[in-house]
Amino acid sequence: MSSKVLQYNNPTLVGEITVPGDKSISHRSVMFGSIAKGKTTVSGFLLGEDCLSTIDCFKKLGVEIEVDGTNVSIESPGMDGWAEPTEVLYTGNSGTTTRLMLGILSGTKLHTVMTGDASIGKRPMRRVADPLRLMGAQIAGRENGQFTPLAIQGGTLQAIDYTMPVASAQVKSAVLLAGLRANGTTIVRESEVSRDHTERMLRQFGAEIDVTDGIVSFKGGQTLTGTHVNVPGDISSAAFFLVAGSITQGSRIVLENVGVNETRDGILEVLKKMGAKMTVQVDDENAAEPTATITIETSELTGTTVGGSIIPRLIDEIPIIALLATQANGKTIIKDAEELKVKETNRIDAVVNELKKLGANIEATDDGMIIEGPTPLTGGALKTYGDHRIGMMGAVAALVAKGAVELDDADCIAVSYPTFFEHVEKLLK
Repeated sequence: MSSKVLQYNNPTLVGEITVPGDKSISHRSVMFGSIAKGKTTVSGFLLGEDCLSTIDCFKKLGVEIEVDGTNVSIESPGMDGWAEPTEVLYTGNSGTTTRLMLGILSGTKLHTVMTGDASIGKRPMRRVADPLRLMGAQIAGRENGQFTPLAIQGGTLQAIDYTMPVASAQVKSAVLLAGLRANGTTIVRESEVSRDHTERMLRQFGAEIDVTDGIVSFKGGQTLTGTHVNVPGDISSAAFFLVAGSITQGSRIVLENVGVNETRDGILEVLKKMGAKMTVQVDDENAAEPTATITIETSELTGTTVGGSIIPRLIDEIPIIALLATQANGKTIIKDAEELKVKETNRIDAVVNELKKLGANIEATDDGMIIEGPTPLTGGALKTYGDHRIGMMGAVAALVAKGAVELDDADCIAVSYPTFFEHVEKLLK
């Protein structure tokens, strides 16, 4: 953990960058490649700490995985050929790894134990464990499986028809991945559609799956076959430069190969609604994961309301949207975002506390925040809480702040964007 002091003098950001691979898809490429029989190759893999934790877990299960830059090769005998690990599976700071692995491991014949870092130890796991238990999974842990460490005794699972209480791609994915090994047809019902990378990848690896009007269903017992996965740039990472380009004077940034999956593109809708000067050129909308080249320029922005069904499509982008709102004309209301309270930290409190230190006119609500803008930001010492998205929010704030911004833990940004500061430097003019 190392602090970093950032001070810029009316910077301009100009140029082209390609953001790192999508974190959600990178995780799943390794998971599906390990579940599938045969060889899977991955290009554009995110070499962030979270995704490397996923690789480490599957290596401990006996899967052969080789990493060559952003290319990954996976050779797997399939789930029945996995070895029972002699070590605890360590998931680091990755909620995706921890929660999706619960679903995967519940359908094996193995006994496994998982734990993560201090942040993971505080994040709720029963939202995943409870529906898996309805399928017959045997999961033990602190406070009846609410917190890690978690012990899983794999066994025979039965399919369930599960209605999601809140929109969560991690819970949905855990149930679907358990459903691969369950007897019968697993059904998951969503009132608000969460990111659908798992459903897309099931098809990519050869499974038959039906998705209709927020209802996902497929039969258990299907065999997945190794394939090639191309990981697009992460729109959640791109969001930080989309905001940076729109709020710094004289800027024009081109972001190439950005994933624009319709369950993840809420940030683009918010930027358009606020009046951002932005163009989106879709590369191949029929790809397994569609991509686009996005150009953003300095913009005159207007406050807006962000809530309802769009929230699952931009839940990870809310910290940077809050910063964006401090530079927009008028009031921005973010609501229906209670899910922020159970991220790497309580992101509602973290965002409000840190932006207030810089002079933002921002107040927390039970399910979001209210921001009045535009507000000149000052320098200040910010706490990242070990949360990569809070860290990047602070770094982008430094671009428009009148004074130095100090991040107490800049290293946490490497979880999802190891080259973040290199890309800032590349664009500075």
